[in-house]
Amino acid sequence: MNKLNIAISAISSNSGKTILTTALLYFFKNKNIRPFKIGPDFIDIQFHKFISGIDSINLDTFMFNDLEVKWLFNHYKKDINIIEGVMGFYDGEDKGCSTYHITKLLQIPTILILDGSGSYITISAVLKGILDYKNDNTIKAIVLNKISSKTHFEIIKKYILKDHPNILILGWIEKDLISLKNTYLGLELNDISKIKQISKDVLKHINLQLLQTLSLYSTQHQIPYPFKKYKKLNKNITFIYDSNFSFLYYDNLMFAKEIFKNVYIINSTKDETIPIDSDIVYICGGYIENDKSYNKIKNSYNFKNSLITHAKTKAIYAECAGLLYLSKNVDDKQMSSILDVSFTLTNKKVRLGYYYDCKGRRGHCFHYTKPIDFKTSSCKLFKDIKNKHGENGVWQTKNIYASYLHIMLRNNFDIINNLFL
Repeated sequence: MNKLNIAISAISSNSGKTILTTALLYFFKNKNIRPFKIGPDFIDIQFHKFISGIDSINLDTFMFNDLEVKWLFNHYKKDINIIEGVMGFYDGEDKGCSTYHITKLLQIPTILILDGSGSYITISAVLKGILDYKNDNTIKAIVLNKISSKTHFEIIKKYILKDHPNILILGWIEKDLISLKNTYLGLELNDISKIKQISKDVLKHINLQLLQTLSLYSTQHQIPYPFKKYKKLNKNITFIYDSNFSFLYYDNLMFAKEIFKNVYIINSTKDETIPIDSDIVYICGGYIENDKSYNKIKNSYNFKNSLITHAKTKAIYAECAGLLYLSKNVDDKQMSSILDVSFTLTNKKVRLGYYYDCKGRRGHCFHYTKPIDFKTSSCKLFKDIKNKHGENGVWQTKNIYASYLHIMLRNNFDIINNLFL
């Protein structure tokens, strides 16, 4: 099996990126494979791991700079690397993180999925617009999605070959696949037998040999470590990481293993307690505010009491759902009351996208809750660094840092390091 890199993109969300990525991850699952996701998404990386059995890595040039992302990719890459793009191919370019930007940075060929339903000649015109928008794009091949018949595919193929002779047409995906009906391509899909059938159906009319030829790459030179170097600490860290607190960037866990003496992982929904030799607790983001999630943890009194005891003398770092759990309550749901703040769940998004904190650190937010009944927060979060109208988003004490902002630790370790000073 030759080594290969490929990125899967489209012109918008809900165009078939996840369908094709799913099929390929399953097809190559017994090979030396690594999934990647462009952008800050937590859901897709969990799905990637479920299918392939391998942790997926986020590639994000908003939270990391270009050199750091190059290092990250080279550090984690395997023989087969499949990268799922974000939104449409150029989307996110205004923030410096798009599929276009990262595939160009890493020199990875992109397969563009085009929705062929209800059209034929226009598909070629759409492709021309995408190719002409940036002449240095990485689009090398296409897959046509939602195709009604082989005749439909051949008609579209004829015009694309005439108009774009340098673009490879790898094949097509049938419209209304039976295996996709009544199936949610997300975390609720936990039956691997369904994935097997989906992969078979999706790849039925795709030339995998041609795909692998397209994707050949040569080994890149070693990239020097571009981050600040820290000495290994003679301290222990515990991650609260389970079905409630499930939003954890894999590199954050790996970086913690590089820095700390011991790394423990405990499950709050099983009422596990924090090891007494833990120097810091890292509470991951996730879901705690809805009924289903709260019911998993509301009776975890041993866990709660161990966290309260820990907080009296030792450090805590918490993101999003972790922040909520440190509060007094979310509406009528009682939390740990470690922080003097309450929250309420709204029916609309409060934040979604990239944000800066008041010290210029970059991260991502996505939440429906907002703080109420509090005196002040330690730091506001800004949609734009020039924006002077940030909203409360960080609560900090001498030994606790809790925030709505999801960050990468490798270039923001000062947050945790300062809790020990």
